[in-house]
Amino acid sequence: MNNIRNRSDRAFDTLNTALLVAVGLICLLPFLHVLAKSLSDQASVMGNRVTFYPIGLHGGAFRFVFEHTRFLDALKVTALVTAIGTALSMTITVLAAYPLSKPEFKGRKAILLLYVFSMLFYGGIIPGYMLMKELGLLDTMWAMIVPLLVVPFNLFVCKTFFEGIPESIEESAKIDGASNFRILLRIVLPISLPVIATLSIFYAVGYWNNYFHPLIYVNSIDLKPLQLFLFDTIANTEELLQEQPDSVRLSMAPEGFRAAAVISSIVPILLVYPFLQRYFVTGMTLGSVKG
Repeated sequence: MNNIRNRSDRAFDTLNTALLVAVGLICLLPFLHVLAKSLSDQASVMGNRVTFYPIGLHGGAFRFVFEHTRFLDALKVTALVTAIGTALSMTITVLAAYPLSKPEFKGRKAILLLYVFSMLFYGGIIPGYMLMKELGLLDTMWAMIVPLLVVPFNLFVCKTFFEGIPESIEESAKIDGASNFRILLRIVLPISLPVIATLSIFYAVGYWNNYFHPLIYVNSIDLKPLQLFLFDTIANTEELLQEQPDSVRLSMAPEGFRAAAVISSIVPILLVYPFLQRYFVTGMTLGSVKG
């Protein structure tokens, strides 16, 4: 009987491993294909000979992206929006989630109902545009930050995490005369690093990948973030290359240029993620189930 069970377990583990490897390859291979195109020479890319490794290693596409486009300007805008937006979003989320995690807080249920309502219903594009216009935020950096300041899901995760912190810790601090703000700053936040790191990743990726709000609210080319730069680059590659000198244009494959632009845009967020990855699973686990 044990032998049969062991064989079944081994078969299940093998099938599981094969399935996970297949899913991993499905996610990884397109990235490798784009990376290979960005590092291959023009003839290989134009001849459709590039698969998952570079052919005729060539960095001209990346040089073109950095030297002949506004990639660096768009990167600065996106990095600034991401940094400021994430900091403000986390500040507001924590300051809202902490009192809402206390059952004795007056008006708690009504406020939570408003957050739930905002998760289920959206006013629409036109009311959102009119609001931004009335606030004077059109064609400003704040038009890319304000709409994403508070994500209700993130707030509920943070609130649930705070609810799992033992009340005895805070009660002992209150006996020593600590105020609510001091308790939050000195006691609650240091033991909440997993959920704070997790939500910071969520907010940062949301700001970094935000395409819709800049498309609607931003017209100035100097304020266009990385995602709009990518859209313009991919949609108008031929026109952009036609504007370059023959020495540059004839040595550049449009597909290679598009691939280099895409890879350049995702590398920064990939470099930041590993530093916060160790908090990710722990933060989601602790924040999703009340302790």
